[in-house]
Amino acid sequence: MSSELALRDSFEFAEMAPRRLPGMPDAASLTRRQKAAIVVRLLLAEGASLPLSELPESLQAELTTQMTQMRFVDRATLREVIEEFATELDSIGLSFPGGLEGALSILEGAISPSLAARMRKQSGAIWTDDPWETIAKFKIEELLPLLERESPEVGAVILSKLEVSKAAEILGLLPGARARRLTLAVSETADVAPDMVRRIGLALAAELKAEPPRAFPAAAVERLGAILNVSGSVTRDEVLSGLDEEDAELGQRVRKAIFTFANIPERIAPRDVPAITKAVEQETLVVAIAGADETMRPAVEFLLGNMPQRLAESLRMEAAEIEKVSLKEAEKAHLAVVKVIRGMADSGEIKMVTLEEND
Repeated sequence: MSSELALRDSFEFAEMAPRRLPGMPDAASLTRRQKAAIVVRLLLAEGASLPLSELPESLQAELTTQMTQMRFVDRATLREVIEEFATELDSIGLSFPGGLEGALSILEGAISPSLAARMRKQSGAIWTDDPWETIAKFKIEELLPLLERESPEVGAVILSKLEVSKAAEILGLLPGARARRLTLAVSETADVAPDMVRRIGLALAAELKAEPPRAFPAAAVERLGAILNVSGSVTRDEVLSGLDEEDAELGQRVRKAIFTFANIPERIAPRDVPAITKAVEQETLVVAIAGADETMRPAVEFLLGNMPQRLAESLRMEAAEIEKVSLKEAEKAHLAVVKVIRGMADSGEIKMVTLEEND
């Protein structure tokens, strides 16, 4: 029966499409919601990807309801609606993002970071993602005070958003009467609206002074140090000299984050040298030894003095046979050794000594 109706509707539409039939709406009689539904229907039919999910759910629901109430639109009306839509788009000279977060993203770099952070905190707009993901990472001893001072309703939301095992452990640490009230409140959280849960999460995140997820997981100083690790020595020295002039404290912190071939004696334990020299290609070690200048000689002697002596003598002999190593070749070899050490440290094969431990 449904297929017969669909076939009949198709024939009816085909017959009425070229002209406007009595009872079919024209563009002038359509509401803006109806026109929006027509535009969306046409764009989706043409394969366009519309970010409708970014609209408030109430508008999404209105659009869906409007589309269920519509049947056919003739070609003349469709053309008029599209022309009106195109005219409105063409008349827009500038658009602004909706909400505080969109405005702050445009003004990033033009206003002070402290002001932006304060405005986010005051408005509760700390995250564009779910703040509960970050709240859940706090330790139990940090979350426990929240459960003790917040209302049972808020406490129930907190428990419901945590992992079951973590929530159970927190519940066991609370006084009996408080735990019972929270347990009863948890049974009533099914009716809490998602927007309310998010607002509670934003408020608690601000209270915990949690930081939103960052685009760059490593600290800025560590990132800069990692970049300079693989930079040429000339570039690295120029940058560090500039930092010393502009901000001596920052320059010192960056120097501590840097690990180059020359830093090997102070950052590598002698017991790890055999594993390192085994992981580095022997040809690379030879070039690194032969191309070492006075600043690199302590690192070379440190490696040679802590590796198997037969290997050390072999490397010395091969390095002595090389007449000349260019600066570029030497830097490439030194960088290759550093990359191997970094990789072994990241995988846990060796542990690099921190400068604080040396101090």
